[in-house]
Amino acid sequence: MTVRAILEADTQDARSTGAAGVSLWRRIADELEQSIANGRYEAGARLPGEIELAEAFGVNRHTVRRAIAALAERGLVRAERGSGTYVEPPRIAYPIRARTRFSEIVGAAGRAVSGRLMASAIEPAEGDIARRLRLRPGTAVVRLELLRHADRIPLCAATSWLPADRFPGAAKIYAASNSITRLLAHFGVRDYARKSTQVTAAIADAAAAGNLKVALGRPILVVESTDIDGAGLPVITTRARFPADRLTLTIET
Repeated sequence: MTVRAILEADTQDARSTGAAGVSLWRRIADELEQSIANGRYEAGARLPGEIELAEAFGVNRHTVRRAIAALAERGLVRAERGSGTYVEPPRIAYPIRARTRFSEIVGAAGRAVSGRLMASAIEPAEGDIARRLRLRPGTAVVRLELLRHADRIPLCAATSWLPADRFPGAAKIYAASNSITRLLAHFGVRDYARKSTQVTAAIADAAAAGNLKVALGRPILVVESTDIDGAGLPVITTRARFPADRLTLTIET
């Protein structure tokens, strides 16, 4: 079915049910939500542009824009500047457990996992980072800036720190493997466990909004975590940012 046929069918359905007294923008938002729910617009699909929607519904672009904003507030779509508006996939259930592995969790949800190293540096461990890794302040650590995707949609922007003397060349290893698990295994850490997790809410700043492709000022979840090896020594500490409307965090004990 063509986009225009879909829109005309949806509009006719709404008219037949009678929605007198309901704001136009809300009716349009509800109709588009129904089209998403019944699979007419699949996850990742691009919605028609504002002009096409306005013509199909017989309204102005401002009304369409407000309807799209309402869908974004519901976490159903995301707007990418200069590209369009896309249907968001259902939320991913993301459990925090003793063995928390991004690739395993996202893969188990039936999503394609990908990621890349955005930047890296060797720097002195400051304050909280030194404390989490049980290092003296000023000890050299490797900092990794990572961006990880589910079905090519950004799900996690993370900053991780590892002791530089124990994991020399960590950035190069990660760049080749795109996996923290394989990075640690390269240095003999075959298994690791979650020592601590702290979850807070924040507002997306310019950097987070750009990386995660969310609107500036949208809510995000910040997860601060530290993992230890079999001997109980900290191997990595991470500050991860997640779009609040793309996953559900579950703490498992």
